[in-house]
Amino acid sequence: MHKFEYIWVDGSEPTRQVRSKTRIGDKNTEAPMWSFDGSSTNQAPGNDSDCVLRPVRMYPNPIERDCFLVLCDVLNVDETPHPSNTRAPLVEMMMSNKDDPWFGMEQEYTLFKDGRPFGWPTDSEPSAQGDYYCGRNKGEEIARMHMDACLTAGISLSGINSEVMLGQWEYQIGAVDPLKVSDDLWVARWLLEKIGSHYDVTVSLDPKPIEGDWNGAGCHTNFSTKEMREEGGIYAIHRAIEKLKARHKEHISVYGEGNSRRLTGDHETCSITDFKAGVSDRGCSVRIPWQVDRDKKGYLEDRRPSANCDPYVVCQRLIKTICT
Repeated sequence: MHKFEYIWVDGSEPTRQVRSKTRIGDKNTEAPMWSFDGSSTNQAPGNDSDCVLRPVRMYPNPIERDCFLVLCDVLNVDETPHPSNTRAPLVEMMMSNKDDPWFGMEQEYTLFKDGRPFGWPTDSEPSAQGDYYCGRNKGEEIARMHMDACLTAGISLSGINSEVMLGQWEYQIGAVDPLKVSDDLWVARWLLEKIGSHYDVTVSLDPKPIEGDWNGAGCHTNFSTKEMREEGGIYAIHRAIEKLKARHKEHISVYGEGNSRRLTGDHETCSITDFKAGVSDRGCSVRIPWQVDRDKKGYLEDRRPSANCDPYVVCQRLIKTICT
């Protein structure tokens, strides 16, 4: 017998969270659809509470023996997509897309212990930012355990690093197709929460976890189409940036909760009310990496999504703006 850990995204507002429950089944069978109480996850009223979990991707569970992680999207009982199911519109969009979009997502997060960022003094602030990025940070054991867990699970993890604020880290997923990167990111978030709990540590995706002269937390999103990756792709990248500029407010509206506290124009951000693009400039809304500018092909980096963004929505919005 095997354990099947069903994982889904709930209907919590303003930021969504990952839920899970366990089903025991024969290891030689596929995980079937399963129902749950949507009235307890902000996805249904109490007098009509059943919602349906439809498995969409399965991963070996790297932190528990004889167990699979079963990522699901949420359906109504008539098997139509639930209003909270942001994956379904992305699936539909990809059915007719011919641009072969690739995504890489850079998930920043902050570890907290006893109400303070991990490694902070109990009654004061630590030394100012400077030594922590890819340097003397705290929480490396947790970050590396999470890295190994993601690799064992088959998540398309491409790297990790400590971040600018003490107690803050990042992992990168992709570049892969939009469904894979989004599925992997939700499962990676779930795994990090579970691993953190073993250290009595919580994981914050708040875009500005600590006010003051400290960096916020984003989910910088790298995007390319087939045309961008080919010779002369820099021209397609610049055309894409012009489209993003024209729809800046539409993107900001779906790029995460509380993002205005992060996008101030300071701490490697552009103001939320402005749109700027540039080469190697981390104070821009959209950055063209130096090697892309040199090679005249590659990808762009949208630096606006917050750490708590819904990756399905971010991917859908970028494809809608750039590929149509």
